[in-house]
Amino acid sequence: MSKYSIAEFIKNTEQEDKGEGLFELETPRMLEVNLNGMIWAKAGSMVAYNGKIKYEREGILEHGLGSMFKKALTGEGASLMKANGQGKLYLADGGKKIIILQLQNESIYVNGNDLLAFEPSLKHEIKLMKRVAGMMAGGLFNVRCEGSGMLAITTHYEPLTLRVTPGKPVITDPNATVAWSGNLRPEFQTDISFKTFVGRGSGESIQMRFEGDGFVIVQPYEEVYMQQANS
Repeated sequence: MSKYSIAEFIKNTEQEDKGEGLFELETPRMLEVNLNGMIWAKAGSMVAYNGKIKYEREGILEHGLGSMFKKALTGEGASLMKANGQGKLYLADGGKKIIILQLQNESIYVNGNDLLAFEPSLKHEIKLMKRVAGMMAGGLFNVRCEGSGMLAITTHYEPLTLRVTPGKPVITDPNATVAWSGNLRPEFQTDISFKTFVGRGSGESIQMRFEGDGFVIVQPYEEVYMQQANS
């Protein structure tokens, strides 16, 4: 059906309480937060809200990384905001698919551009990928979340999770890498032979190499903010 009366359209698209708790997927690309207190959210992700909610932006540089990395920041992907109060808050990020994860005394790294929201019960630390600071124009930051609580991540289209097992490393394109288990420490490598096939523009292809025992989440899309500095 492509035509609706106004009443039919409202019925098919209106907000619905599902009773799922703090985080609910109102649609696959819209997160409803039933707020009664505080959460962290990606700066600029608020679409709508009702109730009494205050917002306070916190820049990544307030986490002690230093102003020398300021030029590496691109867009909104490096900033978080606090949403504090009571009401319903609706978050989205460029129409990306939203996945809610429940951590149970676990840890996960999420690309700074792909973290939508998380509970304050999760300890978070913003990390800089120092080894590629000279090679990449942006997208250098990821966030490590640890503890018990919910977080919401975003992906372009359907994500794929790859298992990393001892002796069988997984190599990924940083532009398509969304998240990985908190015990993994990726190494960055370049492959000149792939330069005409992989990545954007000319030059060496930068890859992430995961070794150990864990998982990596990738998406079928290359984020445009992670371009080579010389492209």
